[in-house]
Amino acid sequence: MTVTSTSVCTSASTAAVYPSFSSYVRARGQVLQRTARSLTSNPCDAEDLLQTALAKTYLAWDRIEDHRALDGYVRRALVNTRTSQWRKRKVDEFPCEELPERDSAPVADPAEQQALRDAMWRAVHRLPDRQRAMVVLRYYEDMTEVQTAELLGVSVGTVKSAVSRALGKLREDPDLSHAA
Repeated sequence: MTVTSTSVCTSASTAAVYPSFSSYVRARGQVLQRTARSLTSNPCDAEDLLQTALAKTYLAWDRIEDHRALDGYVRRALVNTRTSQWRKRKVDEFPCEELPERDSAPVADPAEQQALRDAMWRAVHRLPDRQRAMVVLRYYEDMTEVQTAELLGVSVGTVKSAVSRALGKLREDPDLSHAA
């Protein structure tokens, strides 16, 4: 008895494989996920949105001429996809006799959150140049200690100690103690 297998999706077996696409997604996935999260109301929708945008990017991979501008291309795909989803959404509203109860958890004031972010950014700007660069790369750009060390041309230990000292200064910053 011989068994033959037939592919369900015939285009999957003939699809091109782009190792550069895989490495791009591994390198920039977290940053793109944050962008997708900023466009949606919950993390699950953000993951779906990013997957859709990456699928569109994958299909156009051989047509993209400037691979240095990939972030912009994917971000544009994210925004366009989200806009299309928003336009297609179906709103189901059902009138009822009683209103649902609100959550009892207090909601953080967006103005206070923005004031805290502003105070943090001002405190980061008061750090010495080298410490500020390391803090920005580690926490704002979400780089690892190894990536930060390679980018700045220093050892990983230097990054660890400088970031530790910078965080100590930020903890003692009077503007941040008032803002918190």
